[in-house]
Amino acid sequence: MTAPSERSRWIRNFHPAPAARLRLVCFPHAGGSASYYFPLAAALSPEFDVHAVQYPGRQDRYSEPFVESIDDLADHIFAALEPLLAAPVALFGHSMGAVLAFEVARRIETLAGRRPEVVFASGSRAPSRYGDETEPKDDAALVRVMRELGGTDPRVLDNPDLLATFLPAFRNDYRALQAYHRAPQVGIGAPIVVMTAIDDAKTSLADARAWHEHTAGGGQVHTFEGGHFYLERQPQRVIEVITATLRDLA
Repeated sequence: MTAPSERSRWIRNFHPAPAARLRLVCFPHAGGSASYYFPLAAALSPEFDVHAVQYPGRQDRYSEPFVESIDDLADHIFAALEPLLAAPVALFGHSMGAVLAFEVARRIETLAGRRPEVVFASGSRAPSRYGDETEPKDDAALVRVMRELGGTDPRVLDNPDLLATFLPAFRNDYRALQAYHRAPQVGIGAPIVVMTAIDDAKTSLADARAWHEHTAGGGQVHTFEGGHFYLERQPQRVIEVITATLRDLA
């Protein structure tokens, strides 16, 4: 059992909704932090109790060392979430967060003997579609990737002092994703709802649809426009998709 103080290091509950019938746990993107989901938590509360994962090495955990692999990070997150699994839980992850949501769902099913209600895989290739990029990238190349993806204020990327606070987390997370891969037969029982932008330069529609190779529970595919961070361009539709899915479950 994870102590409450340890759990509070990993999990943020910005808008507590203790009477909600379902918990939604959100996983940030590479270089991201829990606060990215503050607006989503505000929009879904009090109908749903939204929790967001805070990875080490950023914001209030800036002084803590990074976790360098997806597997190790998923192990830590599962341990922190385990006390929250008494209630029905759904998982939402964007980009790297989708991979982590999947890996945590695997641990919930195999180690806790429970099945998440649903896993939302947003802005990400399927686990079997990773592992094709092994060439190390220097910091200049990583900054180019951040510009291409969007989601980071250009003023941050153009300011060396600000960039120095953001780049280490992105560098760590990008390397973790480069080392990640799962065979198509590695899957979960929970349904996977795929959310992807048709103009995402990093994720083709085929790579996104391949998520359904990793579940026995089926699931839908929802397409958007707005690039990799379509969530910021179409926030209301994102909320509508999540809300409709969770209401059907609840």
